[in-house]
Formats: sequence, C-alpha cells, structure tokens
Amino acid sequence: MENLIHTLLLALHNIALVGCAAAPFYNRNLVKSRSQYGPKLIYELDKVVEDTLQGNAPYCITFIIVLFVTGIAIPFNHYLFHGAFKELSSVATIALIIKLLSVFAMVYIMLTIFFKINPAINKIFWGFSKEATPEPQLVSNFFKLRTRRKKLCEICLIFAIIVLVSSAFLGFTF
Repeated sequence: MENLIHTLLLALHNIALVGCAAAPFYNRNLVKSRSQYGPKLIYELDKVVEDTLQGNAPYCITFIIVLFVTGIAIPFNHYLFHGAFKELSSVATIALIIKLLSVFAMVYIMLTIFFKINPAINKIFWGFSKEATPEPQLVSNFFKLRTRRKKLCEICLIFAIIVLVSSAFLGFTF
C-alpha cells in the first residue's frame, strides 16, 4: 500500500512540476511572439495576450499548491508506514534545499506578477479601446510593465528548471 500511495503522490508531484515549468515557458514564447510587433498597442492582439497570460494564473496557483501538498505528503507517507522520516543522503538533502528555495522563489515571483504587475497592467489596459488612440504615456507604461513581467517569467522559468533538475537528485542514496 505504501508503494501505491507513494507512486500516486509522485505522479501528481511530477505533473505539478511539469506544469510549473510549462507555464512560464509557454508564457515566455507568447510574449516573444508578441514582441515582434514592437511597443505599439494592437488592441485585439494585446487583449488576447493579456487574456491568455492572466488566464493562466489559476493553473499556476493550482500547480504550486499540488506541488506543496504532494511534496509534504510524500515524506509523511514514508513516516506513516515506518514511524520515521526517510534518511536522505547529503546529495539529496542539498537537492531538497535547492528545490525548496527555488519553489519559494517561484511563489514570490508569481505573487508579484499576480497581485502587483497584472492589476497595474489591467488598470491601464481597461482604459484602451479599439476605437480610440491611446495616450503615448499610457502605452509606454503598459509596455514597461509587460517588460517587467516578461523578465520575471524568464527568471521563474529558470527556477522551474532548477526544481525539475534538483528533483532528480532526491533519490540519491550515497
């Protein structure tokens, strides 16, 4: 029974890991594709970009929650059946520390994007319309915020890759 529970938790954990890496990867690609048109507001295109990027927020949050819950449940599953936590090698311990720090960094970046940058982008974007030419200063601010979000997504992608790689070292038993 322990192995079945561990396998299910690990499968969910790995799906969440992939989701955490996929979101910034695909968001980054969307933003790069949009950037070929320059910092000129194209209302319909920019609406699709914003709806897509900001629509992914619930998925990112869900993946992080699943990552935390399964990451906590896996060692407790071992504890439940053995009365003690599994001893980790020094390599696995270092990998776990790196993984946890990277996940916390991703959470910080996500919170910054979701609760600071996205609301600021929305506030500006709601003032735009297909019919009216927007004020140049508002367009400039809009694209500055987008650039900041893009940089944070790129950093988040690096942390996601670190999480994926460090996870592979958790099974080391030196």
